[in-house]
Amino acid sequence: MRSLFGWLDPFVALLLATLVVAALAPPVGTYATALGEVRWAIIAIVFFVAGLRISPTATLNGLRDWRLHGTTLGLTFVAFPVVAGLVALATAPLVGTELTTGLLFLGALPSVVQTSVTFVSMARGNTAAAVCAASISNLAGVVVTPLLVLLLIGSYAGIGLGQVVAVLTQILVPFAIGQALHGRLGGWAARHAVAVRWVDRGAVLLIVYSAFGAAVAGGVWQRLPVSQLVVVGVCCATLLAVALTVSYFGSGALGFAREERAVITFCGSEKSLTTGLPMSTILFSASLAGVVIVPVIIYHQLQLIACSLIARKLGDRVESPVIA
Repeated sequence: MRSLFGWLDPFVALLLATLVVAALAPPVGTYATALGEVRWAIIAIVFFVAGLRISPTATLNGLRDWRLHGTTLGLTFVAFPVVAGLVALATAPLVGTELTTGLLFLGALPSVVQTSVTFVSMARGNTAAAVCAASISNLAGVVVTPLLVLLLIGSYAGIGLGQVVAVLTQILVPFAIGQALHGRLGGWAARHAVAVRWVDRGAVLLIVYSAFGAAVAGGVWQRLPVSQLVVVGVCCATLLAVALTVSYFGSGALGFAREERAVITFCGSEKSLTTGLPMSTILFSASLAGVVIVPVIIYHQLQLIACSLIARKLGDRVESPVIA
């Protein structure tokens, strides 16, 4: 895990490399058509793997701690979208319609399973509760995220009920199949976690190449000056700072123990890149999807850096109670 917590996540490095390739050699003609035709299969792989990884039994058992998980879900799907909406509204004149849509879309995404659990473990928090909290967030996100997008961005980005139904169809079916097969294949997936993860990530990289390549072919560089990207970076940093501050100090004010505060802090502030990228290609037009993912990618890298530093600090306090 050491490489994960450097200044650049290896997967983000691959994403950036994919963006460069898409900018220099975007898919055009029959190649672009072929990618569009197999996109449904690529998306199906991502959500089948997601369903396969999450244990339905463990998730249901975790629901007994309704106060912890209700707080985490409230931060993810209520508080964060509200703050993201306010930030997007305030900066819309500076960043334009497309990146504003990306900020709103970022606010609607669920939490991350793998890194949330890792950060909670580093902070000496309740790892079992973190697994449940992140899993419940992802389960809820399959339905809640498209509905939030319809509510927050529908008229703004020209999204209607048809796109939401398409998302639910293309995501729920493979996700449900993965959940149904978890009992038979979950153990196999756990034993081959590295291979399964890179199949999943490879699918995501293809989605990014297709979406961003379509945006490049549609003249994205003429529509996105560097100044707008800088403002979006500041917006993402602001959103992350607010999310971490509210989740950590808010959970303390609500009386949660230190171990549960770590769960709420990391599971309540992180946003899933692997869920957001494929969803964006279903919800938005090809050229718009390539721009909408930019805030998601920026936020993902920022959350890895900030959360790793905070988790280490919290873990050190447990090991050195005199300092705490």
